Amino acid sequence: MSDRDEHIVEAAGRCRVVIRDGRVVEVGAPQIEVCPLARRFAFPVKEMTPEAIRENIEGRIRSFGMCTPKREVLAGPDFVIFGASELLSSAVRRGDLDVAVIASDGAGTLVAANPALIQGIGGRMSGLVKTSPIPEVIARIEENGGVVLDAENAAIDQAAGVALAAELGHRRIAVTTAVAAEAAAIRKRFPDAVIVAVHTTGISPEDAALMARSADIITACASKHIRDVAAKAALLQAGTSIPVFAMTTAGKAIILGKIMETDQQVIVHTARLPVPGSQSPSPLR
Repeated sequence: MSDRDEHIVEAAGRCRVVIRDGRVVEVGAPQIEVCPLARRFAFPVKEMTPEAIRENIEGRIRSFGMCTPKREVLAGPDFVIFGASELLSSAVRRGDLDVAVIASDGAGTLVAANPALIQGIGGRMSGLVKTSPIPEVIARIEENGGVVLDAENAAIDQAAGVALAAELGHRRIAVTTAVAAEAAAIRKRFPDAVIVAVHTTGISPEDAALMARSADIITACASKHIRDVAAKAALLQAGTSIPVFAMTTAGKAIILGKIMETDQQVIVHTARLPVPGSQSPSPLR
């Protein structure tokens, strides 16, 4: 590990967590009090407290090496049916997408054409704010077909990641982003890219509106403004507790493709969106 080894994630409840040299050194205050998804984590967060979130992150470090050289990068089974990584890995597996541009602790932005790599990284990752390069993790990603944007600095730049994917010859490219301005910039430069908005808790009304205009799929997380703004224009809602909205026909096709692939029981019916669930994050931010 280098002297500059530092990783910043926003975990359950958009709680800022700093990890250095494999240890949790800082845990902020969560922005929400209840999250039904967090209660179903492998290391459940039953109460939104800094202590519980610290235990969750430490559990991830022990179990699959998050933010350390031992980081596992492959995974198979879904963690949740309509998560961003589940949707994208499914679409790549079906051949509807060539690659997904995602971000990993220890590597930053990367291009992944391996469904197990997309799931192994994205399905285990909280909102990644900053990371630093871990050579072992980068090597493991590359061994499994991933192409890292900036191995020297582990930069997180999703727009540059889409450009890299295009340079590599890919045409059906998906990308995740938590930044509305970045989503808008990608849409302008790469109009055919499939943009998946993630980690939207706390997004401003203005950015929620911009994201609704720019993204193909939006995960609502604990965002009140995404529920208010995106739902009005959405073509489809997947899930109710943590809604995922398809804003375009391309986004709708990815979600419907995932439904076709799953063996879980599903109900489909028309409704005015958003359709609330029996349990939702609280309070919405």
